[in-house]
Amino acid sequence: MEEQATISVKDSVIHCRGAWTLPNLTQLERRGRMVQWPNASRVLCDLGEVTAMDTGGALVLRRCMDGLRRKGQQPSLQGLKPEFAELLRKVDIDRPQAERGSAVRGTRWVERVSLALQSRQTSVIHGLAFLGESTIAVGRSLMRPGSIRWRALLRIVEMDGVRALPITGLLTFLVGVVIAYQGAEQLRKFGTNIFIVDLVGISLLREIAPLIVAILIAGRSGSAYAAEIGTMKVTEELDAVRTLGVSPMNLLVLPRSLGLVIALPLLTVYADIVGVFGGMLIALGELNVSFAEFVARFEEAVPLRHFLIGLAKAPFFAAIIALVGCYQGFQIRGGVDDVGRHTTISVVQGIFLVIVFDALCSILLNWWDL
Repeated sequence: MEEQATISVKDSVIHCRGAWTLPNLTQLERRGRMVQWPNASRVLCDLGEVTAMDTGGALVLRRCMDGLRRKGQQPSLQGLKPEFAELLRKVDIDRPQAERGSAVRGTRWVERVSLALQSRQTSVIHGLAFLGESTIAVGRSLMRPGSIRWRALLRIVEMDGVRALPITGLLTFLVGVVIAYQGAEQLRKFGTNIFIVDLVGISLLREIAPLIVAILIAGRSGSAYAAEIGTMKVTEELDAVRTLGVSPMNLLVLPRSLGLVIALPLLTVYADIVGVFGGMLIALGELNVSFAEFVARFEEAVPLRHFLIGLAKAPFFAAIIALVGCYQGFQIRGGVDDVGRHTTISVVQGIFLVIVFDALCSILLNWWDL
């Protein structure tokens, strides 16, 4: 029979004993509520007689320490075994941000800033680790194409590419109309109506269409990736997958990443065509530039490189959106609220990184005179 867990106070020292494991947690928490905590600014917690500890016990210990901090006391641990200390550190890292925020409330601002920096550092390390793991997995899959789950990949192409055609087409058509309308008013003043072709063609093909498609897919698909993976994690489906010896990276991340890398360039080409068509209609109606004149000027004034530059950005946009969505899905550890929070974060981070990448590309291409 497993040893009982106890917690008591003697001579202003908190004594913890026994097995702080899952079967004893109910009794332990009940005992913790009954204990009269020491009334001192610094409290010593003796853990030398703790014989076993799991994540549940570590979480109860962490809550006790947080409760003392909220009362303005500074707890310190004594006799904690290295393996239990590592478990306590892991529980602290894995706790939701809101819980950690309440734990430090009332402590000094230096400690709060330090914990916030530590949290950011941990997030960056986890993000880089996920990026490295994904890159290795993609490299292995490209070396062995037979290991790729083609059926899941084609499903992603259908869900995120084919089914996004209506909204993508409508949005880029309207953007083409807006650009042409805004340009037509100015070009008419100077009698340079035909330059509407340059304005619509270069701006849409090089920048606007790829960016609009990427932002749309980040909101539509990136959020879906985070929610799907997060829900699987909350319902412990991911644990079942790992138990079966299947890598979640190969099962969930690779099909989504590769599928979106295929779908986004195709959507960008479609958006280019529809957006330019919207500009052609406005050029005909507002500036009397016929379709034949528009096409002839388009071939002359819009070099192929603008189309290729816009198309070359699309796979990078797709990789950013897919990896951010999947990463945020794996970060979900709470319940439904945590799913919603990380879904929102995935959209915001995806759009932010896409725009940052586009800005860097614009600067580099300008340096290279492209």
